Amino acid sequence: MKGVKNMTRKVLILGAGNAQYDAIKYCKEKGFEVYGCSYTDTDKSIPLLDHFEKINIIDVDEVKEYAMKINADIVYSVGSDVAMPTACKVSEQLNLPYFVSSETAIICNNKQQMRDYLGSDFEGNVHYFVSSNKDDLNEETLNFFPMMMKPVDSQGQRGVRLVSNMDEVLEEYDESMSHSKSKKIIFEEYLNGPEISVNAYVYEKELKFFLVSDRVSFEEYPGGIIKEHHLPTKESPVVVERIRALVERVVNKLNIENGPVYFQIKIVNDVPYVIEVTPRLDGCHMWNVIKEYCGFDLLDATFQHLLGNEQLAFCMKEKEGKFKLVFTCEKPNTAFDRSKYIIPDKCCYLRWYYENGDNVRVLNGFMEKGGYYIEEVK
Repeated sequence: MKGVKNMTRKVLILGAGNAQYDAIKYCKEKGFEVYGCSYTDTDKSIPLLDHFEKINIIDVDEVKEYAMKINADIVYSVGSDVAMPTACKVSEQLNLPYFVSSETAIICNNKQQMRDYLGSDFEGNVHYFVSSNKDDLNEETLNFFPMMMKPVDSQGQRGVRLVSNMDEVLEEYDESMSHSKSKKIIFEEYLNGPEISVNAYVYEKELKFFLVSDRVSFEEYPGGIIKEHHLPTKESPVVVERIRALVERVVNKLNIENGPVYFQIKIVNDVPYVIEVTPRLDGCHMWNVIKEYCGFDLLDATFQHLLGNEQLAFCMKEKEGKFKLVFTCEKPNTAFDRSKYIIPDKCCYLRWYYENGDNVRVLNGFMEKGGYYIEEVK
């Protein structure tokens, strides 16, 4: 942990969308003075903030200037890949608390850099090829169909496609490329098997918390668009131990010594492979369902650790029941209608992203999150 200070009350959150809602709410409930910035002034969580400034969160200099102006004690974000390099860089430069270096944050924010850094001989990495224009594409470079085609630096499932032949590559290439700031596409070996998430926490180089959950995605749409998360996982104890070993090796390789880490992993013939890894809390509010399932509060641990509290208790008491986090999804550019969703009477938690009649924003372009609920399944 770098630059830890005593507990303070000025927190700058990068982004003010639905992913940042819980963090902002948590900080407010703790009595902190909460500042926020975003490239847009229409983010849903802006009304919760004490102060808001319209700043693009990828602009390190602008964010740094604002952090200095308000005398911020911590600069952080949750659920956002694009925010982490900025948060880490600004914190490094201002000697504020941070969990990982900006170098690590940048590597994890770029699919090519992450694959390159792990290395082709890293057990759990996949075969891949990076293209910057269509001239790169031929039978020699793309010789491992089917494959996932992804912008190297987009967030979430934007521009992600499953392609089975060269015709499909050429058909989807320009659309996928349009989502890449650096104008690069990565082709990754398609892994046919169940997908799981891992929420983990590292404290002083030790993996103190580790939990596997099952991901349920829309089969009819490309890119693994998430629909539900299930706890506990259906994977066997043997596979879970293999997943844990992979997580520990990746964490060590990336020099993640403190803080939360989130993984998406595919299982093929009981062997885990890395799809994504990021040194932050996830973008699916998993801390809420994890708290219901085992009592451990990832969000609280993250902020308490960042603020210098060294008395963190990494205890779990798993319940016998099963828990689901279910997204209420809708197609983009349609009017949201809450009445179309059947919400369990005794759900543990419910939050809507949209009011009735609101237009659903385009993010992945296929099926967007409109809210979520948490249910205990007896």
